[in-house]
Amino acid sequence: MSTASHLIVGPGALGRLLALHLAGSQPVVLAGRRPLPPEQTLLTPEGGHRIHRLTMADSRRLPPLAPAFLHLTTKAYATEAAYASVAAQLPPATPLVLWQNGYQVQPSLSLRHTGPVLCASTTEGAWLASDTRVVHAGHGLTYIGDLDNRYPELCRSLAETLTDTGLQASAVDDIRVRLWHKLAINAAINPLTARYRIRNGQLRDRPFRSMVNQVIEEVAAIMAAEEIPAPEAGWNELVWQVVAGTANNRASMLQDVLAARPTEREAILGPLLAAANRHDIAAPCLIALEAALASPDSHR
Repeated sequence: MSTASHLIVGPGALGRLLALHLAGSQPVVLAGRRPLPPEQTLLTPEGGHRIHRLTMADSRRLPPLAPAFLHLTTKAYATEAAYASVAAQLPPATPLVLWQNGYQVQPSLSLRHTGPVLCASTTEGAWLASDTRVVHAGHGLTYIGDLDNRYPELCRSLAETLTDTGLQASAVDDIRVRLWHKLAINAAINPLTARYRIRNGQLRDRPFRSMVNQVIEEVAAIMAAEEIPAPEAGWNELVWQVVAGTANNRASMLQDVLAARPTEREAILGPLLAAANRHDIAAPCLIALEAALASPDSHR
């Protein structure tokens, strides 16, 4: 059985971004359900480009591997199936890293997987230009942790590796809070960019700025009811900082709508709306966005 330091399952924008950064210094295998050209190009936020020839694999028929990390970079709605397709092919103690939006798959897979389960919350911005090109549209920050704080050294090791490759990362002992913070960011950015088919930076313009602020108000009330501490700078600063840092990015939900793929609306809006219902909090903007994205017309 050969060793790949990183097996990445899910060759979308995030998966390829991760693979192309790691490939400069780490053995990487990128797996999916359809073949992709092995030569991949990363366009950097500074206007440069990196080209790497990646080792590709079919996630349903992996070569014999003993990876140091299994990264699942699929969409939230596809993660359980992706995990099931690869888990039986790998050593059961393989560390699993979950990169999904929302807060649905992280608790369930943390219980289901027999090895360490780490969660990654990232604000890196990327989108696919073609089957061979991924655009790194904006630098962000990635937090690594596990829900029960059982693997701090493993989290630190992975964070250091990511930082060394150019993806700034930090190990944290409050990843649950960070995941909820990322959920707040996603709720303020993804549904609106997908609904109106605009890039992140356009949210700063009229009439979208006021819509973002309304969503932030609703999310802040829900987070307070759930006893999720606000970021030190406040919810507005958190969201608008990410908007500025990823201004040229096409948010993942927008990419899905443009490609007529299912969106992560349930993973992003579902936990917030469920919490609003539990606490009897009005959330008209979130409800309207969920309804608009659930409509078949949202993909036209």
